[in-house]
Amino acid sequence: MIEHHVRVHPSADRLPREDQLAWKLAAVATDTGNLDPDSVTMAVNRVIDNASVAVASLLRRPVAVARAQAVAHRGATPGASVFGATARVAPEWAAWANGTAVRELDFHDTYLAADYSHPGDNIPPLLAVAQHTGRTGADLLRGIIAAYEVHVALVKGICLHEHRIDHVAHLGAATACGLGALLRLPTATVYQAIQQAVHTTTATRQSRKGEISSWKAYAPAFAGKAAIEAVDRAMRGETSPSPIYEGEDGFLAWLLNGPESDYTVVLPEAGEARRAILDTYTKEHSAEYQAQAIIDLARRLREKAGPLDKVRSIVLHTSHHTHHVIGSGANDPQKYDPKAGRETLDHSVPYIFAVALQDGTWHHERSYAPERAQRPDTVKLWRKITTVEDPEWTRRYHDPDPDHRAFGGRAVITLADGSVIEDELAVADAHPAGARPFDRPAYAGKFRTLTEGAVTPQAQDRFLAAAEHLPHLTAPDLDGLFPEVDTDAVAARDARLPKGLF
Repeated sequence: MIEHHVRVHPSADRLPREDQLAWKLAAVATDTGNLDPDSVTMAVNRVIDNASVAVASLLRRPVAVARAQAVAHRGATPGASVFGATARVAPEWAAWANGTAVRELDFHDTYLAADYSHPGDNIPPLLAVAQHTGRTGADLLRGIIAAYEVHVALVKGICLHEHRIDHVAHLGAATACGLGALLRLPTATVYQAIQQAVHTTTATRQSRKGEISSWKAYAPAFAGKAAIEAVDRAMRGETSPSPIYEGEDGFLAWLLNGPESDYTVVLPEAGEARRAILDTYTKEHSAEYQAQAIIDLARRLREKAGPLDKVRSIVLHTSHHTHHVIGSGANDPQKYDPKAGRETLDHSVPYIFAVALQDGTWHHERSYAPERAQRPDTVKLWRKITTVEDPEWTRRYHDPDPDHRAFGGRAVITLADGSVIEDELAVADAHPAGARPFDRPAYAGKFRTLTEGAVTPQAQDRFLAAAEHLPHLTAPDLDGLFPEVDTDAVAARDARLPKGLF
């Protein structure tokens, strides 16, 4: 691995493009050759994971709206598939619809380091372009593994959230790199596409603050769509704002640490195996990743806690990220509002801990239902739960050794008689270092559970067989990565939506 130091340069420096971060990222993408077998196995797992959550979200309103917008752009030749529809549409619109479906339930993979990310968001635009351009499963895998490599490197090296910049800014760059690897584009072309993608997908974190709207699901889909458009434009020979990261009016200088910015991004050497995807992890529960271990901890504490009407207070000692993003440290009253929407509730660890403690389980729909959130005994318990930042948990959250990194916390339950019950959990049970690390059977099980009733058992088998043979799929075979559903029923539901421009 090579450490690349990234800082702001005045325009007078005329920083050579080969010394710019965008070029170095592009070089990693275009040098992705023979694929590491373990990375291939994990990429297949994530294709299965994405399809699981996409099908489970098909009838949710944001997904239906994105699908309706995409289907209005049908007729592209050969085009790309959309979850829940029969039409082939332009690839950027397929990425829009499928990216929204994958993200809606907040239930696919994650990587946490200096910043946050959901690297699986790279897959919908890559799959759309692979279909449209007639690429094979092996081509798609090359793109996925390159995108993960770049995405993880950026998330490790450059923190966005401390400046209230949304994490999809790293996603746009990663997707542009993945598309470059998929299509075997020249480094110079990918370099230009990265710069446009970063320039056009940088936004504030208000999408994840206060009353969280449906845009949280659309944001990564927008980044994927923008990356496709950036690659198309770069392939036509057009240039982009440069240097996008190091320029004196660029990304670092005005949106991050300012003129004195100095970041280190670690990237693989030429020919080095691309294994960053193995550092990422998926979710067993449909909630913000920092809540995964907290849910498992609540389930473990359920019997120890006894009658919950005897609880005086619950304090969750956890990391800076968890406390300030999904905890009481966010200072968002919406995180304690029983009438808040799902998007807000899945970013409220006090709510999540209360429901998991009461129910001993977590469900992607029932746990967020309005009648569940508004249950009086739940509201009473929920408002007794607060979080505090513990420096030790923050240190463990950022531990450079993945085997020692921790995303959980310690729960201190004080009962009415003054007695205290304590327990802690460092990582979720499904984490690679957890009690039950997710493996291929677990991914397949998640797929079967989330698609039950929407995909027949025979169609489930066909999808899983296609996904597991991804390295060997021909271009037409990629259609098998879209599970068969009752598209007539989906279309009938979509027909009831309000009309837009398209």
